[in-house]
Amino acid sequence: MFGWIWRGIRTGVLTTHYPDRPDSLAPAFRGRPTIDQARCHDGACDAAVAICPTQALQSTPQGLRLDLGRCIQCGLCAEVCPQAIRMTPDFELAVQQQCDLVLNVDQIPDEEQVVPVARQALAQRVKDLRRSVHIRHVDAGSDGAVEQEIYALTNPFYDIHRLGLFFTPAPRHADVLLVTGVMTRAMARPLRETYAAMTQPKLVVAAGTAACSGGIYRGSYAVLDGVAAVLPVDVFIPGTPPSPLSLIYGLLLGLGRVAQRVPSQPSEPRENDIVVNPMSEPEGIAHSSVAVGEEDRL
Repeated sequence: MFGWIWRGIRTGVLTTHYPDRPDSLAPAFRGRPTIDQARCHDGACDAAVAICPTQALQSTPQGLRLDLGRCIQCGLCAEVCPQAIRMTPDFELAVQQQCDLVLNVDQIPDEEQVVPVARQALAQRVKDLRRSVHIRHVDAGSDGAVEQEIYALTNPFYDIHRLGLFFTPAPRHADVLLVTGVMTRAMARPLRETYAAMTQPKLVVAAGTAACSGGIYRGSYAVLDGVAAVLPVDVFIPGTPPSPLSLIYGLLLGLGRVAQRVPSQPSEPRENDIVVNPMSEPEGIAHSSVAVGEEDRL
């Protein structure tokens, strides 16, 4: 007993101070890729585009375009074009619009660049969520990787309780709906019913590349290519999987307690993107019997 007390006194507090103080992940952690197209020679960037398994990296007349919502941080592009593409441990990649995940090369932020967020509607909606925010997690077809990172949020090192964030099994007690997985067709109705059971104000957070876009399963007959096909999403947290610090940053971004670092983009659908009206019944899904009020659709 006294040995453990003495050990605690010697080691001190090891809990991260993020976001009050900057924190970092191991250099080997794969976060945001950086691209210097000027250093790309002999068709290496074309090879990087071709090898990308999720088409996150695309070539356009304006140059390379990176979709963080599709990127699984596999590092294959950096392997075939190491002189121009480098994987960095940058983890603050969450955004409030899905279109913000798509970056041209000249729009990829530097480490020192901080982009202010102007989301007055969301800020107004969450202003009553103070220091006691409850999160309901729903697995909509995950492989379990993101869940392991979510479990780490409650350990002594990350300890999200210090930030006033708590998990709850009851959607009626929840303020935030945290969704992981590729958004399978079978989970569309249960997810919609969970959302309808939550009271206002409420946030929807898509955690992981699979939840943002479908990931490597995008286009499959069994999935709906992300949570936004079923619910209006307030925050997208890319990553396969996103680290616990990435999850903390995304949750605090939705609550208006940190600023978005990724530049804001014009909200326009891209070519070949599937545009789905949130809360509508996707093809092949039985209509839900839960009545959703008009205020829940905003």
